[in-house]
Amino acid sequence: MAVREHWRSNLGFVLAASGSAVGLGNLWGFAYRASQGGGGAFLLLYLLIVLVVCLPVLVAEMALGRSTGHSPLLAPVTAAGKGWQPLGWLFIAASCGILAFYAVLMGWTGHTLIHSLFVGLPADQEAASTFFAGVSKGNSVLVGQGLSLVLTAAVVSTGVQGGIERLSRWALPLLFALLIGLAIWASGLEGAAAGRQTFLLNFDSAQLFNLTTIRHAFNQAFFSIGTGIGCILAYAAYLDRRAHLPREAVAVVGMDTAVGLLAGLVTFPVVMSFGLQNTVGESTIGALFISIPTGLASLGQTGQVVAVLFFFLAYLAAITSSVSLLEVPVASLVDRLGWTRRRAVTVAATVIFVLGLPSATYGPALDFMSDVFGGVLLIVGGLLISLLMGWRAPARFREDLSQSGTPSDLRRVLLFSLRWVSPLVIAVGLVISLWDLLGQWSSGLCPVLPSWLPVSWMVCAFGSAHGG
Repeated sequence: MAVREHWRSNLGFVLAASGSAVGLGNLWGFAYRASQGGGGAFLLLYLLIVLVVCLPVLVAEMALGRSTGHSPLLAPVTAAGKGWQPLGWLFIAASCGILAFYAVLMGWTGHTLIHSLFVGLPADQEAASTFFAGVSKGNSVLVGQGLSLVLTAAVVSTGVQGGIERLSRWALPLLFALLIGLAIWASGLEGAAAGRQTFLLNFDSAQLFNLTTIRHAFNQAFFSIGTGIGCILAYAAYLDRRAHLPREAVAVVGMDTAVGLLAGLVTFPVVMSFGLQNTVGESTIGALFISIPTGLASLGQTGQVVAVLFFFLAYLAAITSSVSLLEVPVASLVDRLGWTRRRAVTVAATVIFVLGLPSATYGPALDFMSDVFGGVLLIVGGLLISLLMGWRAPARFREDLSQSGTPSDLRRVLLFSLRWVSPLVIAVGLVISLWDLLGQWSSGLCPVLPSWLPVSWMVCAFGSAHGG
């Protein structure tokens, strides 16, 4: 890169990488996907994917970044030649596509936080739905999206140590303190035990073979941890050779999973205590922006304080993730074109704002971008990383881990997983995800397609076979 930067310490890297992993995916998607996926069954699938697939690929992504010292755009080429350039462009596409709709969600979260703080909570579910309709439509959406990107850009423009690491050092401890405090508070709610039992401890074994549940588990694992986006690769490029990558990867995965579980211990008791199960089951939006404010409103001023803390926590988690997403194109522009960091931040943030306009103005576009950029592309990225470091550049992988003192037995286990386990499991997950998504899209398109179109019967037949 034009000017090489480094983390002040390995702890700074771990906190920044954990901040990249911890985001709205933990607070926003976990409750919905767990409730839809049979509680414990979804949790089991999620943990298996994280441990068997995401952890080895995360180590490989770290090794790719550190060993090349390049941005996500150029690292695959440096490691394996020009034939791997498409992987670099995939990293750019995934990170920019995710941040494009993620900034919209951040705007909604920030708006809800300000409203909870200065105005109060909606009196009932109808009022909450009306409020959210106002939050998610009109000029306020663009304002929230733009301000979230400006705040993200301000952090990234100040550099690795002065911006990203400084933010992570105070944000992650505060985030955990808030989560633990809210989880303790939620445990005292009437019906808290029933909430944990229904959503976390209930085990519906049939969901283990449900294609949508499997797709959600893959999406949650890859999106939450950030594997396959290039964020961790970008951060690892600033890491020194002394860092023990497997240990750092375990710390990142452990923190991310802990946040997801703690978030469940907050969300599920609230949902059960206030009888909001149906709303949560309808959508992720229902869980975060309608159910929680409605339930907390019944507690009066105490509920308002909890709501402010919860949405502040959500926005804090979101900003640590958005910073890592913006770093991918910024580092690539600095590395490839030699731009200054501020120039790269300005251009990248502006382009991402424009890319996010469909999500800001049309709800189905946000769902589409979430499914494609926040799901399919991440899984494809994880698959290609495992193939690159497991088959195309295994010597680079072994050498990088060896230089940091990783035991030879652990190196062999990780390389075996990258070659024989991760690619096969990820490929199965990718096929299932594509099949399930195409089926759902077909089911949604069938009612609106004119019958005279030649493709309409094929679309409807596929949707019917999928169960739509």
